[in-house]
Amino acid sequence: MILLAVLSAVFIFNINSAQAPPVAYKQTVEQPQSGAINVLAALERVEVKGRAPKTGYTRAQFLSDWGEAGGCDLRNLILQRDLSDTFVDPVGKCVVIRGRLDDPYTGKVIEFKRGQGTSDAVQIDHVVALSDAWQKGAQQLGFDVRNRFGNDPLNLLAVDGPANQNKSDADAATWLPANKGYRCRYVARQTAVKLKYHLWMTAAEKDAIKLQLRRCPDQVLPIEGGKP
Repeated sequence: MILLAVLSAVFIFNINSAQAPPVAYKQTVEQPQSGAINVLAALERVEVKGRAPKTGYTRAQFLSDWGEAGGCDLRNLILQRDLSDTFVDPVGKCVVIRGRLDDPYTGKVIEFKRGQGTSDAVQIDHVVALSDAWQKGAQQLGFDVRNRFGNDPLNLLAVDGPANQNKSDADAATWLPANKGYRCRYVARQTAVKLKYHLWMTAAEKDAIKLQLRRCPDQVLPIEGGKP
């Protein structure tokens, strides 16, 4: 519960200040909804448009570094959320030294150990890639909203490093996790993120998500801040 409360703070405060977000944020980002919402039904609300040019995209359009909440950087908060058997540095109680990841993308178990040459075995993926978001509506958003998108725990997932690199900025039309048992939850999370930030999908992307969801018609949207 403490970790969820800290993660929730990311939604409430700008990562660079303790000022409340401007009114424009509430006008641009859908607020979390309570209760189980069927993904197939929610998917119908996602607009379909063509991919916009990638011109002007840089990672800095979203964030320069991980945000912080409760005195801990978001990368380590996500590792604490997604890994089991974690050992956290007792000084500061933030940095994850080691842990075990049941990787959602590959289905394999990864023993994480912090250090040069080992930390990259587990990476934090933007489920909806920053570049994909840029080409599907995010460039029309203000920086404060893009910044929240880049640091939103709903869109962050600890995963196998090589799988994350292989995915790159692909959408569901061109990449799905090798672990078929996770695909329904994966596209459900992508749908939730695109709805929250009013981003669109291409026709091919939406068709690919529908095809996947027909195998799990009762799949619901993920809970904000919850463990994937």
